[in-house]
Amino acid sequence: MSVQILHNPRCSKSRQTLQLLKDQGIEPEIIDYLKTPPTTEQLADILDKLDMQPRDLMRKKEKEYKETGMNDASLDKDALIAGMVATPKLIERPIVLANGKAAIGRPPEDVLAIL
Repeated sequence: MSVQILHNPRCSKSRQTLQLLKDQGIEPEIIDYLKTPPTTEQLADILDKLDMQPRDLMRKKEKEYKETGMNDASLDKDALIAGMVATPKLIERPIVLANGKAAIGRPPEDVLAIL
């Protein structure tokens, strides 16, 4: 089984989710999404797998949310996805991809459902 985690090593929930995967005997492909953000197509696919709209996956409390204008309610889906790709800090974390599905590790145990 191929498992990927969009990971931020500075985030406690991301570290906890990674450890949970390892405790399950899974060595996921770790993607430091701040250094290697998903492409527009990859993020759109992740949103589809999560059954979420872009704004639902955004970290609205980050200062970059307002600074980059992502708080503009008139922005469409494509503009929001482009904003997250350009400023990956706005993407909620961690995201685990496995078995053609995706889950957000908040709480970390939520990812077990897709394994």
